[in-house]
Amino acid sequence: MKPRTPCETVEWRTVLLWIGCFGMWLACLFLLPFVSVLLAGAVLTLVLVLQSSLSHEALHGHPFPKVWANDAIAMVSLGLFIPYLRFRDTHLAHHIDENLTDPYDDPETNFCDPAVWAKTPNWWRRMLVLNNTLLGRMLIGPVISQVRFMQGDWRLMREGDRAVTMAWALHIPGCIFVLLCVWSSGFAIWGYVLCCYFAISVLKIRTFLEHRAHVDAPARTVIIDDNGVLAFLFLNNNLHGVHHLHPNVPWYGLPQLYRDNRATYDGFNEDYNYASYRSVFARYFVKTKDPVPHPLWPLE
Repeated sequence: MKPRTPCETVEWRTVLLWIGCFGMWLACLFLLPFVSVLLAGAVLTLVLVLQSSLSHEALHGHPFPKVWANDAIAMVSLGLFIPYLRFRDTHLAHHIDENLTDPYDDPETNFCDPAVWAKTPNWWRRMLVLNNTLLGRMLIGPVISQVRFMQGDWRLMREGDRAVTMAWALHIPGCIFVLLCVWSSGFAIWGYVLCCYFAISVLKIRTFLEHRAHVDAPARTVIIDDNGVLAFLFLNNNLHGVHHLHPNVPWYGLPQLYRDNRATYDGFNEDYNYASYRSVFARYFVKTKDPVPHPLWPLE
């Protein structure tokens, strides 16, 4: 896991966003259902997306100067499925750029070893190919990634990894707290879990093409020059190439940093860029972007 460098002073914009996020979560449970259950579910889904993005900020050292404070504010995962501490550790491992897209060393890759692909049953191959379209990634991607994630963590726990065991042990009370709040609000538990699934589906839009197979590590990370609703929900992580170069820059600093150095960043990642998420949908909604077996494996 890479070391973190927390910010030097409290980043109040991020603190206020955390407060607003928790406030909207409570409103979705206790107020909006009286207006419309569908509206409450839709807004709740977006709130869960935003909390995931804020948790991403926390693991990179924002908004507090103390690591423990950032971990504390993100410890309760409103989205239920992923323990924050496991998100933190796997994502920081993902930030070792020379390992990006590595089928074994990049925890967030969707590529597999060609030797493994050759032994994969045809029905599962078809599922993985579908998962490499944007539509498939949103429909079945949450199931595939969750199953893989839990299988990996279960293996690590059986091998005696205490950090993984502790992460899940601390996650369970948070889930119980969240579900008790949902139950007391009258919001259907099954409806809440469905919103959690939809939130991961939205997050899959961001992660769909964040990284490509390329011999040069800096050229593996995308920049999507979008400033719409999705860019806000992802806290400007659509400027992913900039984020990987400057992981300690807070979300609100990334757009200006990119605008001031656009030519440099666009050249640094060898023009792995898209004009907007609209263009990504138009190009890859029902079309695969990458093969499932890593096209350059083993990497030189």
